[in-house]
Amino acid sequence: MMSVYTAFVSRWVFPLQERLKGHDTVRVREAMEQSQWWPAERIRQAQLDRLRAFLVDVGAHVPYYRQLFAEAGFVPGELSSVADLQRLPFLSKALIRTHTDGLRADNARALARFNTGGSSGEPLIFFIGDERVTHDVAAKWRATRWWNVDIGDREIVVWGSPIELGAQDRVRQLRDALMRTELMPAFEMSEEKLDGFVARIRSRRPAMVFGYPSAISHIARHAEKRGIRLDDLGVRVVFVTSERLYDDQRACIERLFGCPVANGYGGRDAGFIAHQCPSGSMHITAEDIVVEIVDEAGQVLPAGQAGEIVVTHLATRDFPFIRYRTGDIGVLDDAPCACGRGLPVLKEIQGRSTDFVVARDGTVMHGLSLIYVLRDLPAVRAFKIVQESLSLTRVQVEPGEAFGEREVHAIESGLQARLGADVQIAVERVARIAPERSGKFRYVISKVTG
Repeated sequence: MMSVYTAFVSRWVFPLQERLKGHDTVRVREAMEQSQWWPAERIRQAQLDRLRAFLVDVGAHVPYYRQLFAEAGFVPGELSSVADLQRLPFLSKALIRTHTDGLRADNARALARFNTGGSSGEPLIFFIGDERVTHDVAAKWRATRWWNVDIGDREIVVWGSPIELGAQDRVRQLRDALMRTELMPAFEMSEEKLDGFVARIRSRRPAMVFGYPSAISHIARHAEKRGIRLDDLGVRVVFVTSERLYDDQRACIERLFGCPVANGYGGRDAGFIAHQCPSGSMHITAEDIVVEIVDEAGQVLPAGQAGEIVVTHLATRDFPFIRYRTGDIGVLDDAPCACGRGLPVLKEIQGRSTDFVVARDGTVMHGLSLIYVLRDLPAVRAFKIVQESLSLTRVQVEPGEAFGEREVHAIESGLQARLGADVQIAVERVARIAPERSGKFRYVISKVTG
């Protein structure tokens, strides 16, 4: 049952804040809560209608796409199927960097400058308008309500983005206090910091913990090591996003927090793409997001086949993301979800293309094949694998007390069995595995393209 304070915040304080910002968030969320129960065919038709109107607007106001549509003979008003999108080229990070000015709509107002963290390369700078912000907030709000968590419920956010952490001015602090949201920076994970995080979670007794799965599972394991319980606090859900969620992380978090883990998939650039419902499916925010799965040649693949996730965000008319290549690998599902929602489903999110490694003989495999080698070694506290080339892979290890030459040999032989017997495996003992600049932890990074 919703508390009096939560009801006050979600029904009065937050809507007032959004109105003062000029955001129509409440109406959008309420509309989404209606449309999620529509039959799949009705959702597809509504998506097509919105896609057509979006492309008409983009063709009229965005210089880059006005020229592109003209050169391609593409008439957005004649769009008859989502498949017609395939007549348009993909949008890549390189194209955005080259055509940043041309991608701004000539009628856009009050665009906010954003950037990705650049953990796997050069940061991407782009712009977001009020419509995109409104729809992304509404999509997240709808998804948390699936888990009986509303705005105003106590929330701990474990995050590492410099944008969020740099915005802690007095107004932001006051707003977070009203919303009962507390931000814990995920950059530093020293023993002292982890003790503080565990103490804050116990003191706060949040309804929801939100953040990176790597950081939250790290905190949970630290609490277990200290003999401190987290499963008696009444946490309803741990909502994870922004990284691949591994099975062992889910199991660890669910066991130690005593609640379900809900996965969310999206990014600062591509938006909130999909969220997990209590029945287990990752539902695409189809009211705003068109997802295509494409092979290496750029051909669209049917449901059930793995390929790169390509996104068109329909709330980005101010700075359009049309057929945007995310670099992530996923699989669509055409089976309906047991929850009854008509929203389409992402069956699998396998991770970034840089999470895949290439064996000496050219075989491409997921980084999990290497991760399992180290996860099976109790004397390894933490690790990071960097495939520098086909002939060299570096492994950083935080060693436990029992770590010795036997473990080094197990790592070398285990990785060589997968990558090739003549591949050099350089095991480096470090005091601490540093996170990326964004605060995320990445277990595998490959600098080799398959």
